[in-house]
Amino acid sequence: MDLLRRLTLLACAAATLAWGTAGAEERFITVASTTSTEQSGLFGHLLPRFTAKTGIAVRVVAVGTGQAIQIAERGDADVLFVHHTPSEEKFVADGFGVKRYPVMYNDFVIVGPKADPAAIRGGSDAVAAFAGIARAQAPFASRGDDSGTHKAELALWKAAAVDVKAASGQWYRETGSGMGPTLNTAAGLGAYALTDRGTWAAFKNRGELEVLLAGDPRLFNPYGIILVNPARHPHVKAADGQAFIDWVISPAGQQAIADYKVDGEPLFFPNYRP
Repeated sequence: MDLLRRLTLLACAAATLAWGTAGAEERFITVASTTSTEQSGLFGHLLPRFTAKTGIAVRVVAVGTGQAIQIAERGDADVLFVHHTPSEEKFVADGFGVKRYPVMYNDFVIVGPKADPAAIRGGSDAVAAFAGIARAQAPFASRGDDSGTHKAELALWKAAAVDVKAASGQWYRETGSGMGPTLNTAAGLGAYALTDRGTWAAFKNRGELEVLLAGDPRLFNPYGIILVNPARHPHVKAADGQAFIDWVISPAGQQAIADYKVDGEPLFFPNYRP
């Protein structure tokens, strides 16, 4: 065999090997999710377990729930994993998703400075607390990003008959950011904020902030997971996306959620029921 032919065969073999390796590396799904699942550390706990079990990598786009839904509506994700049930149900009803599966829950808490200028500490009524913050015109840091947390916050302001648009830029500060940066802003300003318990538990830069109110049923925070509809977006990796969903709601996935704790405190509670 002459040298040129040998080099050609070697190049072809190398290209075939590289293609095979790249093909193996390219087995992944994209999950559009909320910042709370990432900033709480939950995905860092869950995803390696799923990948070890299936060989499927998971790439997460962590944004607010509203943005995550828009990404999924465009077909730029295979799976949607967020926490605003009405929006999730509408996503499915509009034909963008196949089926919503309940996955887990935790709750929202109202945090604020130890000085508590609005005197909400120890209460059990989130709406009354929001009304008190508005009366005191105490600083409040809002995500302002159409996330699930922001949607829940706006519902509380509405129930309290408070027009936060009128207060924007005054005592009401919109960060347009995720939960972690918003908590950083609240800590810097000595402001109140609504946060999911998972992100709060993992948040270290608390300063003078502490949990002032929790336990109101209106602060219940459920999460759902949905396969993006391949009938609408044929490029969706339906089999691998459904494999991820099936694992998350399986006994193994639900146990992995239950096992995730920070300083001994569980951050999420599995709640899938077949």
